[in-house]
Amino acid sequence: MKKSVFFLLFAALAYFNPLQPAQALASASSDDEVHQTTNDHDDHNNHATADDHNADDHDTTAHHGGGHGDPHSAHGAHHETPKWLVIPFIALLLMIATGPLFYAHFWHHHYPKVAILLGVAVAAYYIFAMGNWHQPVHSGFEYVSFISLLTALFVASGGILLGWDKQGSPMANVIILVIGAAMANIIGTTGASMLLIRPFIKLNKGRIKPFHIVFFIFMVSNVGGCLTPIGDPPLFLGFLKGVPFEWTIVKVWPKWLFGIGLLALIFYFLDARDLKKNPVKGQKGQKFSGRIGLRGSRNIIFLVLTIGAVFLDPNKMDWVPYIGIEHDGHLTKFSFLRELIMLAIAGAAYFTSDKECLKRNEFNFEPIKEVAYLFIGIFLTMMPALELVGEFAKTNPDQISTNTLYWFTGALSGVLDNAPTYMNFLAAAIAKVGLDINSLTDVAAFASTEIVYLTAISVASVFFGAMTYIGNAPNFMVKAIAEQQGVEMPSFVAYVVRYSVPYLLPVLLLTWVVFFFF
Repeated sequence: MKKSVFFLLFAALAYFNPLQPAQALASASSDDEVHQTTNDHDDHNNHATADDHNADDHDTTAHHGGGHGDPHSAHGAHHETPKWLVIPFIALLLMIATGPLFYAHFWHHHYPKVAILLGVAVAAYYIFAMGNWHQPVHSGFEYVSFISLLTALFVASGGILLGWDKQGSPMANVIILVIGAAMANIIGTTGASMLLIRPFIKLNKGRIKPFHIVFFIFMVSNVGGCLTPIGDPPLFLGFLKGVPFEWTIVKVWPKWLFGIGLLALIFYFLDARDLKKNPVKGQKGQKFSGRIGLRGSRNIIFLVLTIGAVFLDPNKMDWVPYIGIEHDGHLTKFSFLRELIMLAIAGAAYFTSDKECLKRNEFNFEPIKEVAYLFIGIFLTMMPALELVGEFAKTNPDQISTNTLYWFTGALSGVLDNAPTYMNFLAAAIAKVGLDINSLTDVAAFASTEIVYLTAISVASVFFGAMTYIGNAPNFMVKAIAEQQGVEMPSFVAYVVRYSVPYLLPVLLLTWVVFFFF
């Protein structure tokens, strides 16, 4: 019965496609586990958040929250989460997909109320019907971490004016996309996306098309961030659990080159074809120097400070203050200093930014407001769905293989959230070989011996975030900024049907065939 419910949930959510915010909500992976959110970024991610699950007898590993994955470890004596409680989550995804198409006026004016109402309804059921107040509180803290990181990166990058005095061309666009993909591993997918999306649009002024933005989302906001733990939340989470920092660069770089290379090649031919059909009519006598200009460089300091603040985890640094809440015999340490610093950085960046940079970037707070409202609903309604994924991963070890790890981690990373899905399937894979995810030594041993398993989980959790607008937090941000600057972006469904399925899915399939199918 549980398998049937799981696959029905998977099929229903997959239809509307992946949800992967640039935060890391990790689920408990054993009866003793507790859950830690370390950093909300994408990036995922762009965005970077990380959650660490630990038992009391594994004090060397950080912990920050109560498990999503196991109803028993997460809730103790609380009631088991009913399967129907995923309905608000599915309903919210449905409305995000259909609202702008079929009832745009209502959706534009009331989506904040809808998202908050559905989220509060699920949280209320947890608290009053199930007696489980810890899970909503935990999700609330994770949301604050998530939106604090996004806000700081969004505001700081908004005050940086980048320019390339060059006529946009297929090769110039490919160069920016590849550079952005590389930068995502240094400042996260969210940081790279916010920094480069406006210059990318300006470079293609007069010929910008939706596919330009979509491939930016594919390459910079998602696939590009798989080389370092900073790039995307699940990889940072794995680092905290014991995966060596350099592991992703050493083991994943061929997949990064393969994925980015294929996407760059596809984009180049699409862009060259478009330019041939719709040649740009330049102004008479207009010349380009090819120079790259940078204004508002002081805001780079704010970006660096934001990335640095990500590491201020009270579970890793004893001196960092925290809000401690005991639950089922475990002390959960919730971060607040990091979030206060990030919000302070956002405020300082806004008030000290070069006003001309803000004006020329057409900066306002509408994109971050839209993300903030929608994702508070997503964070809360997602709780029961995450528990189903965790339960399935732990109760079906016989189905753990390289192929299932790749496709299940990828598909469910998108449908729910990449970090908890990463943790659930990582825990299942580690348990299959007789090791313990709560042991730093065991995780390091797993990373060195079960390379294919860990690579499949890592690559899938990052690559699949590009399947929809809500697959990763930067996706939605990039869409909102592009629309703000006059680009007519495809609807939720059109994005999937016209771009993800014909262009991204073949890349994901080829990545599987070349590296994991054997």
